[in-house]
Amino acid sequence: MKVFRLLVLLTVLILGLIIGAVNMTAMSINLLFTQLNTSVGVALIAALLIGVVVGAGLVLVSVVIPLYSQLRRANKSAAAPSAPVMEFVSEWFWFFLCLPLAALAGWVIGRRGGQRHGDNQVSHLSSTYFRGLNYLLNEQPDKAIELFLHIAELDKETFETQVALGHLFRRRGEVDRAIRLHQGLVNRQDLSDAQRVQALLALGEDYMKSGLLDRAETVFTELAQLDQRAPQALKHLIGIYQAERDWEKAIDNATRFEDVTGEPMGKLIGQFECELAERFRGAGKLEEARAAIARAYQADAMSVRAGIIEGRLETDAGNAEAAVRAFERAARNDPEYLPEVLPALMENYRKVGDLGGARAFLSEMTEHYRGIAPVLALTRLMEEQEGVAPARAYLGRQLKDRPSVRGESALIDLTLAEGADSTATLHDLKHITDQLLVRNPAYRCTRCGFGARTHHWQCPSCKEWGTVKPLLNYAVL
Repeated sequence: MKVFRLLVLLTVLILGLIIGAVNMTAMSINLLFTQLNTSVGVALIAALLIGVVVGAGLVLVSVVIPLYSQLRRANKSAAAPSAPVMEFVSEWFWFFLCLPLAALAGWVIGRRGGQRHGDNQVSHLSSTYFRGLNYLLNEQPDKAIELFLHIAELDKETFETQVALGHLFRRRGEVDRAIRLHQGLVNRQDLSDAQRVQALLALGEDYMKSGLLDRAETVFTELAQLDQRAPQALKHLIGIYQAERDWEKAIDNATRFEDVTGEPMGKLIGQFECELAERFRGAGKLEEARAAIARAYQADAMSVRAGIIEGRLETDAGNAEAAVRAFERAARNDPEYLPEVLPALMENYRKVGDLGGARAFLSEMTEHYRGIAPVLALTRLMEEQEGVAPARAYLGRQLKDRPSVRGESALIDLTLAEGADSTATLHDLKHITDQLLVRNPAYRCTRCGFGARTHHWQCPSCKEWGTVKPLLNYAVL
């Protein structure tokens, strides 16, 4: 039985070591899952289980065979047939008693070893992370990126840090580095769906910043198919198609954005339709232009630009009455654009011979618009129909309520026409006033303050649509 006891002790020791090794390896695999993809991790676990089964089988075989041989010898003995059996049972009792103790000891050993391995892994990641920060502080961003990419491969928890670092590089103008960083994240195979979408979104923004609009379009088109980030991707696509002046695609994506988010996009879609109308008008495609104008009104019933384009289109076609209606609609939708439409509107009024209608409309506009433009137009009509004196008196009264350099210039002209005294002084004032008019902008963006002598539907400075308007209280009005 000495051999049997030795085998029992050896078996218990080996089983304890196996359990400890399994526990330590399981903790190590938990760390490996942050470095390897899921399929590789499953393969490792399968290999580990096969190894444990084979090892346990070898241990049991090495114990069972000697025990079986000894049992046969005990049965053949006639002297004391029960003694070997009782001793055999006693030995097995101690074997099963020691087995849980061996398992517990192995679990404790493996747990402590796995914790030390995990602590070493965390310590290594922390050291690498601070080395990367040190490289950043020392103006060595290339080395820092390499280290941060290495951390991203080792520790999934650093994903948000890597994305934020890429945003930092992009804001600093280091777009190439941001692309490298975010491309490295996109190429990882262990990202969740949400993380992959976030990395793709950041990469697309990098491409936009660098002017690679075709690549950005590819990324955002892919993301637009996903419900998770569709609004952000669609918004970026709208910006790309605006830059490329692809108005049909801009309209499609703006419509999708409105459907997905519920955010009204009618004003923007109306501007895109007006761009198409301008293009068709320039190409002589009048029916296509009219259809685009109708769609613009459908998207934005208060569209001033659609009314102006329609008025110009009908003027070109010789439809003066339709042009008057279109220009009046534009002015009523937003009286601040009255100076923009007034010259063409008065021209069409004269074509149809409806100066009475013109005077009525101008009187209406003086009630809703505080600028000087309708007053000056009405003054000219009064001068033509009633003479200089009534026109000069009317203008003088209006200038008390709405002072304007342009109004003063017109008043000087009327005074000179009357042949009043102080002619030289009036000529000097006229010259100064004209100089002020030349030096001041005629339009200003209500959002960023950009000033211009000519009108722009899209502000050249802030890129906002429909914010560049004729000045109200500046010298030109």
